[in-house]
Amino acid sequence: MTVFDDREKAFEAKFHLDQEMEFKVRVRRDKLLGLWAADKMGISGDAARTYALSVVDVEFNGSDHDCGHKVLRDFGANGIAIGEDEIRHRMAVLMEIAREQIYEEMSTGSHGARPT
Repeated sequence: MTVFDDREKAFEAKFHLDQEMEFKVRVRRDKLLGLWAADKMGISGDAARTYALSVVDVEFNGSDHDCGHKVLRDFGANGIAIGEDEIRHRMAVLMEIAREQIYEEMSTGSHGARPT
């Protein structure tokens, strides 16, 4: 095996790890978005956690365009006057929060812990 082969394998491993981390960040962002939306709709406790998981599921089952559209539609159905621009802004803010949380968990070795 050459140095080039070693470098290629290292690059592939890093790429795979980066992809896995971004996936975890997006899932965390979607869960945080769901919890935020649940709060706006007056949903709390276990029902809020269940709603948040339904927001996460959107990305996996393809039933909606994306989680932002689900939240927008749910807000409309519940008479919540929050538009797409504000939801997109919240998603951007939550993406950074999710990224910080995931990287903090990874750096402290608590990545096996249950996500918040």
